[in-house]
Amino acid sequence: MRTLRLATAALAIGLLATACGGGKQTENTAAGSGGKGGRLTIATGPTTGVYYQIGGGLAELISDNIDGYRATATTTGASVQNIQGLGAGTYDIAFSLLDTAGDAVKGKESFSSPQDIEALTRLYPNYTQVLVRSDSGIDSIKDMKDKRISTGAPGSGTEVIANRLLQAAGLDPAKDISADRLGLPETVDAMKDGTIDALFWSGGLPSGGITDLTTSLKKEVRFLDVTPQLPALNEEYGDVYQTSSIPKSVYNQPKDVPTIVVPNVLLVKKGFDPDLAAEIVNLIYKKKSDLEKVNAAAAEIELDMAEIVTPVPLNPGAEKALKALAQKS
Repeated sequence: MRTLRLATAALAIGLLATACGGGKQTENTAAGSGGKGGRLTIATGPTTGVYYQIGGGLAELISDNIDGYRATATTTGASVQNIQGLGAGTYDIAFSLLDTAGDAVKGKESFSSPQDIEALTRLYPNYTQVLVRSDSGIDSIKDMKDKRISTGAPGSGTEVIANRLLQAAGLDPAKDISADRLGLPETVDAMKDGTIDALFWSGGLPSGGITDLTTSLKKEVRFLDVTPQLPALNEEYGDVYQTSSIPKSVYNQPKDVPTIVVPNVLLVKKGFDPDLAAEIVNLIYKKKSDLEKVNAAAAEIELDMAEIVTPVPLNPGAEKALKALAQKS
């Protein structure tokens, strides 16, 4: 098997080519829906985020280990777009934040009707990473009033949590800030140019775009503690959000940064082949160390948390595989 360490470089051209098309080819239609073999398209996120890197690693694992299947990862706007793409048949497998996936099954917020999705497994947590320019005068979310803020790409989980944090701080995202709805690469460039004052990003650790920003601007940017908004978030949306911290070593910061985390989940459309689902789940846990070589965030994928995806139902094949893996561990 090719070394996954080369996955990011090797996939940089191939995945971007896939991304430009935004969808899968006609021959993919039967993949995952009961037919054996075919192409699988994995919806990830921006090129500088962890979804994209781990999604590329997962695509390689599937292609190298599951007979008859070839998987490719495509860059997207992330959670909301990914779930919409599952419903439209554009994607076969999708990364998403659990809060966004929960909205999808309930048909609320970004979704006008309930979405027929299932989970293969819970993944690593996404860390809410909020950075401000040091000269911006922003010391809290509330201080973002009248500032120019990147709230994430349209249809992303970042945009969902950014808007919720702003509302939890008493701000109207549509009126009280100047919102730039940018993907992470564009956000990083805007921070470097000084055309925005702050950014929201929800991703695993480390996220390449944030590493780039903190390395290049150093003390010109700093992280913001957003945990004061946690009680208001959980009162409104339940207990999907939790506190954690970004270790100072991740981005070479003076101290750990308290923050809010939300789990990620790997999703498929309802009716996805349970046997294939089971094979993919087994791959993730039996070859997790290979995914860790692609991005260290994969180390936080934990088998004892894998089935905790409420309110999203588990795919029957995935559920069976997870129970068998748990019995062996």
